[in-house]
Amino acid sequence: MKKLLSLPPNLVECFYDIEKADRKEWFCTSDPIGSKLGSGGGTAWLLQACKANENNEEALTDWLAKEKRILLHAGGQSRRLPGYAPSGKILTPIPVFRWERGQRLTQNLLSLQLPLYEQIMQKAPDSLHTLIASGDVYIRAGKALQDIPEADVVCYGLWVDPNLAKNHGVFVSSRNTPERLDFMLQKPSVEQLGDLMQNYLFLMDIGIWLLSDRAIDLMVKRSMKNGSLGFYDMYSEFGLALGEHPRIVDEELNQLSVAILPLPEGEFYHYGTSREMLSSTLAVQNLVIDQRAIMHRKVKPHPEMFVQNAVLNYRLTAENSQTWVENSCVGARWTLHNRNIITGVPMNDWTLNVPEGVCIDVVPFGESDYVARPYGFNDAFKGALDNPDVMYQGRPAGEWLAARQLNAADIEQNHDLQAARIFPVCKDTEQLGLALRWMTSEPELEAGRKVWEEARKVSADEISAYANLRRLTAQREAFRKDSWNALARNWEQSVFYQLNLQEAAEAYAAEGLELPAPLPETAPLMTRISDAMFRSRTLTLKGQDGKEQEDLAFRLMREGLTATVNKRQHPRMSVYADQIVWGRSPVRIDLAGGWTDTPPYSLMEGGNVVNLAIELNGQPPLQVYVKPSKEYQVVLRSIDLGAIEIIHTYEELAGFNKVGSPFSIPKAALVLAGFHPDFSTEHYASLEEQLKAFGAGIEVTLLSAIPAGSGLGTSSILASTVLGAVNDFCGLNWDKHEVCNRTLILEQLLTTGGGWQDQYGGVLQGVKLLQTQSGWAQNPSVRWLPEHLFTDPEYSKCHLLYYTGITRTAKGILAEIVRGMFLNSTSHLQLLGEMKQHALDLYDAIQRNDFEATGRLIRKTWQQNQLLDAGTNPPAVAALTGQIDDLCLGYKLPGAGGGGYLYMVAKDPEAAVRIRQILQQNPPNSLARFVEMSLSDKGLEVSRS
Repeated sequence: MKKLLSLPPNLVECFYDIEKADRKEWFCTSDPIGSKLGSGGGTAWLLQACKANENNEEALTDWLAKEKRILLHAGGQSRRLPGYAPSGKILTPIPVFRWERGQRLTQNLLSLQLPLYEQIMQKAPDSLHTLIASGDVYIRAGKALQDIPEADVVCYGLWVDPNLAKNHGVFVSSRNTPERLDFMLQKPSVEQLGDLMQNYLFLMDIGIWLLSDRAIDLMVKRSMKNGSLGFYDMYSEFGLALGEHPRIVDEELNQLSVAILPLPEGEFYHYGTSREMLSSTLAVQNLVIDQRAIMHRKVKPHPEMFVQNAVLNYRLTAENSQTWVENSCVGARWTLHNRNIITGVPMNDWTLNVPEGVCIDVVPFGESDYVARPYGFNDAFKGALDNPDVMYQGRPAGEWLAARQLNAADIEQNHDLQAARIFPVCKDTEQLGLALRWMTSEPELEAGRKVWEEARKVSADEISAYANLRRLTAQREAFRKDSWNALARNWEQSVFYQLNLQEAAEAYAAEGLELPAPLPETAPLMTRISDAMFRSRTLTLKGQDGKEQEDLAFRLMREGLTATVNKRQHPRMSVYADQIVWGRSPVRIDLAGGWTDTPPYSLMEGGNVVNLAIELNGQPPLQVYVKPSKEYQVVLRSIDLGAIEIIHTYEELAGFNKVGSPFSIPKAALVLAGFHPDFSTEHYASLEEQLKAFGAGIEVTLLSAIPAGSGLGTSSILASTVLGAVNDFCGLNWDKHEVCNRTLILEQLLTTGGGWQDQYGGVLQGVKLLQTQSGWAQNPSVRWLPEHLFTDPEYSKCHLLYYTGITRTAKGILAEIVRGMFLNSTSHLQLLGEMKQHALDLYDAIQRNDFEATGRLIRKTWQQNQLLDAGTNPPAVAALTGQIDDLCLGYKLPGAGGGGYLYMVAKDPEAAVRIRQILQQNPPNSLARFVEMSLSDKGLEVSRS
């Protein structure tokens, strides 16, 4: 999905370098110098420039149809946000949210905007290839996006109060057909909106428009004036020609179909002015006020106070409200007040008093010069500087000129403030400091006046046109280098361990930073875990051995999980000498939310999983037999593997981590059941002595009628089946939930990791939604779902299970994805959050008995799994699914691996018959076959002979 940006001309030249952007994924240009094209003409120009850059000579609509694109308009002058005018508002650095994990210290408005736009385009119908958005807003959806209908134009809006809507475009719809646009208005009055509300609904335009190729083609044609592109506005011209009763008559545009969608629980944050930059950032930070969810524990003297990428030796107090310091050095001899925005200031040792409402922006110019630009908190850089009514630095321009003993004649008569050459170019930081003192607070400072008089002066326009953005970026990176160490030192109150620690490790390795001091053992366990994985990754990137620290991270997590259960048990034989305990379980298919059950993600965020328990060929495929023996020993057998092992000592029983052992699971299960000094309430000198006290030896026989690497949760459910049988044999009184919980602990003992959904999926019958909250005690709540879509004759034939004969074990996949969780990887956490919500979407579809939606959501699950790990769809599997794709609503490989069973939801019974014919005629190997599946209505069963 390509991103197209319209940027200020100076930023275009270096965007790829300073943002480290891939030219294949990104394209940027600026509007032609001196021309005003508007949003419509600018869209046409951007698309044509990108097409020309690709040397594509096709018709525009043919080119548009080849790929989805996101267009961001961010090429304005940023007059009302001077601090980020040179680098463009779209690159405004945004502080890390105190309530969210996985954010980057390097994040900016652009990186925060894109995920929503990408989600929209992924959900959009194939007919919509182009999304257009504005570059100076941050928009969030509080809930999952709704389905996007087929239409020529799809626009998102927000429900807002008329007093806010009056400053924006408004979509007006009839109350009878709220999804269809009746007409659009631009900045209507409150009174006008009040009259409309009797019969109409209105949504505020938030600037997210999806357009069909036909609609784009018409917009481009409307932008052509006398054979060349001219001014055409997408909102006040194109938009007003849309709807059932458009305000502009245009036969072709009037015929375009339009759909209006409210952004679910949408939030709209504008970053167009200095004031909005602070207020929007504060609003986002305060989205979550639940102290349990806030990881940044520092309490600021004033909430509207933000410092990032900076060296701050000045102590901020409650008097410094509405303060923003970024990419700057503020020394101990500075004095700040309130409504101060400080950007771009290099290292200095100045004495500087910054008055209330005065802001300072320093911009690198050329190879070594700096431009000093003080301005007022509310300056809009509009109007003539010699006009007393124009505000500058928060005061009338005439007053400012008089205070600086300047004559209005020094400025060209009626000069636009944006073009007024009043900002001095300074040769070094000493001159810069003197100039700023004179311009901000010391008009009597002759040395500062002299610097200003002798310096070459440039305008705000020239600053943006010729700023050295590479130097600006290098300075920000240098300050950020110091910030890493400061954040790490102050870890108890900083955002350090909630950041993307992969990015942190890369920064430490690239900058040659020394690792921070080790954390004390009193630090929270999850913080110590994150710290260990961060150290491991940093050492690895430095070319050193990070395995010891990685092992520490996994060990600490195992300790945290195992500490949640009562380890010590008192097993006692609860069967007759001639009885056999028989445990049997179905397997599971995960339909949505898999991976969100896996620690550490589930520990941090909680998980949602929808899965179902199934029997194969009419029987539960996992079976365990436990019986007493006359010899005081433990005998382990596997029917399917044809293996046997006899155990006489605690040491042999505790050797469940021995590589290649076919009996790791029953060994660990018996240890957890109390047959080991570490887990027993009683003390025995040997295993033989304990078995004598128990009253018999133990024989455990396993039968797994499923190939290894099946993807059906076999190992976890087998562990639960063993624990369930041993529980009954030894009178431990565990219920099914406790059996599943101890399965999670067992897997930690085996160091295989894994989550909780496999065992709960098989132990508990039927179709269900499993949910946990954050915390070490992962005890899922269960919501059973109706079985109609899986058992009714109309649908049961559409559920197919095919053994592919291709296997891939999950342990290696699991370890790599878990590393991403440990490191708060932005992409991992974002996708896992989407998967967690997706499980709720599927839950809702099954509740509604919506077969088609259920099948398509299962397809989406498979797509999400591939985004998390591309290896889950190896070429052999892709070749297989390619044969039946158009016959299926959805399909997926269950579990984490890239092989095993393929679960398919056929479109209808006839499609199911066709799928069987195709795969039976073209099997990928000699082992591939269909297996009959049926929903289990019992889950784990344990009985006695």
